Order: sequence, then structure tokens, then C-alpha cells
Amino acid sequence: MVKKYSELYLDARKALLASDDMYAANMARELLCAASGKTPEAIIADRDLYASEEICARVEDYVKRRVAGEPVAYIIGEWDFAGMTLKVNHDVLIPRDDTMAVTELAIKRALFLNQNPRILDLCTGCGCIGLAIAKRVLDARVTLGDVSNAALKVAKANVAAQQLSARVTCVQMDARKPASAFLGKFDLIVANPPYVTGAEMQRLDPSVRDYEPHIALYGGEDGLYFYRQILDNFTAALHPEGYICFEFGMGQEDDVCRILREHGYTVIELKKDNSGITRAVIAQNKREEG
Repeated sequence: MVKKYSELYLDARKALLASDDMYAANMARELLCAASGKTPEAIIADRDLYASEEICARVEDYVKRRVAGEPVAYIIGEWDFAGMTLKVNHDVLIPRDDTMAVTELAIKRALFLNQNPRILDLCTGCGCIGLAIAKRVLDARVTLGDVSNAALKVAKANVAAQQLSARVTCVQMDARKPASAFLGKFDLIVANPPYVTGAEMQRLDPSVRDYEPHIALYGGEDGLYFYRQILDNFTAALHPEGYICFEFGMGQEDDVCRILREHGYTVIELKKDNSGITRAVIAQNKREEG
């Protein structure tokens, strides 16, 4: 059954309100725009026009998925981060504002590295951190690394969409295994690894627990497994005096800093997110090559 755009919007808003979505009006508008390919302004201008059966069916599907709790980023297949619109799907985490802390910390350091710095974004997911760095640091050569081929497929699509293929490459790598010698040496490694503890996994909001990839969330029972693994396995891929930059969960800063120091690093700076929660650290490799 075809409907006018105004009817589609009102029906979507009503369904979302019934599900206690506090942003029902904005969400209905966003889903209608995504389903139709129209801007909000075009939706208003065309409000008395009939949408096609295909668009009507797509809006109905999108609304049902949202009412069921699916994050809107997965429904529309994209999300904004650091001034970029990035492709996302269920194989990658949705980029969050929290991750701007580690991104800004990495960019700040990368801007003062030697010419043509080599930077690795490990556990890259959709590639958001590495791509943001490449956008700001115009001579950087960035490698996006992830164990998941499905995630790398998303990252590659984002590299192409951001027109960064000349300076950004995607390579499958496992943070739990020694870095391959073919990678060479990096000036900076940045990572947003899995850091959710076993107990926290049980308490995750259903919109995260039921839809986002657990491989990118679970960081071992204490949430610190991947920090140890990355430092054990990828310090060898870092230049002497090179830098490593981590995101971590709320309250994990002391443990992550301790692990860094145990691996011969000097902690330089911690950074808070926009909510005032300490979320990122940068440290310098002080271990001598042997």
C-alpha cells in the first residue's frame, strides 16, 4: 500500500513513540530519509506526494528493526565520525564519540612525527581512527589492521569512499600473534581493542549485546587481555622511541598504564572524552632493541 511522505513520517513516529523512543520524531525523519534517499528538506517539500511501494516497504522494515532495538547505524548502513560518513554493518562496531579521545591524541602526536610517518591502526574495525588520522596528517602512510576479513571489507570500502587509497592500506593481522616482519616498523601504533570485561558483557545494553560483534567487545575476564597481547606482539613492529596510543574502558586507566610501564613504555599523556571520563593514553617505547 502506497502512502504520502507525510503519512509515512507520522506512522513511523507513532510506532517509535509507542516503543518509548525519546527521539521518535528525529528518528522517524532519519529513517524516512535513508529509505527514500531524500534530504529532510525534500521530504518536507514532497510531503503530499505518494512514495513508491518499495520506499513504503523499506520504511516499514526500518521502523520494525528500530522498534526491536537495532541501532540506527546498522539499519541505515552508515555513521558519522570525525567529519566523515562511514559505512558500517554488523561486522564492525559503531564509531562512538568516546573514540574521539584516542583519535585526537593520536593526531596530535602524528602531526609532529618525522616526514611521511608510518601509522598502524590495529583492531581497526570500520577504519574510523586510521582514516581520521590520514585525513588530518596529509603525509601519513596508514595501515588498517584487523583479524576479521569481514571487518576489513568494510574498512576497504571506507578507504575508497574517503578517496584515501593512495595512502591507506588494509592488512589482515591478529593482535594475539607476533607481528609479521613484512609489516616493517611503524612510528605510531593506535588501537581501540576489545576491553569489555566478562562481568560487563553480561550487563551490556541489548542494543550492543544483541547487535554489535562480540569479537570486538570482549577483552577477557579482566578486560585487559588485548593490551598485554598487543604490547607483547607488536612492540617489535614499533620504531625505537616510537609511540603507542590506546583507548580503554571507564576506570581502566591505571591498569593500562601499569601494563605499558611493565613493557618498557613511558606514559606521556592521558586524555578524557567529552563526558570527562579518561579514555585514552599515549606512551613512548623506551625498550632497547635486542
